[in-house]
Amino acid sequence: MSCDQQKHSVSVAGIVLDPAGRALLIRPRDNSHWEPPGGVLELAESIHDGLCREVKEETGLDVEPIDLTGVYKNMDRGVVALVFRCAMTGGELSINNEVSGFHWATPDDVISMTDEAFAVRVLDALHDDGPAVRQHNGTKILGDR
Repeated sequence: MSCDQQKHSVSVAGIVLDPAGRALLIRPRDNSHWEPPGGVLELAESIHDGLCREVKEETGLDVEPIDLTGVYKNMDRGVVALVFRCAMTGGELSINNEVSGFHWATPDDVISMTDEAFAVRVLDALHDDGPAVRQHNGTKILGDR
């Protein structure tokens, strides 16, 4: 494939924290793997609008993006993910046609429940040391910050 035929997509994910500092994980129906809520941006929507839409669709929660906590590229699939720490502003968790479960996860839960490529996104969001920039292959991180 030539360079002019290659394309990337951009996704967003929200690391929603509860008052105890636990991060919300969802279990999507299409793969049953625990991960933070998020999805692919639509062509004409802003980054924050897409983030809020995706979190609302998957969780029922209204959120406000607080900080960009990381940029992650899946090298195998050409997906760039922008991850934000978010505050809940309304709504309530509700199972839907996209998601079969929710879990408020501690850092230890995150490590044991998610693939490394998702765990690092959540763990990076729990720290205030600036946005991380990382590459992965869909499951494993490739190199350091």
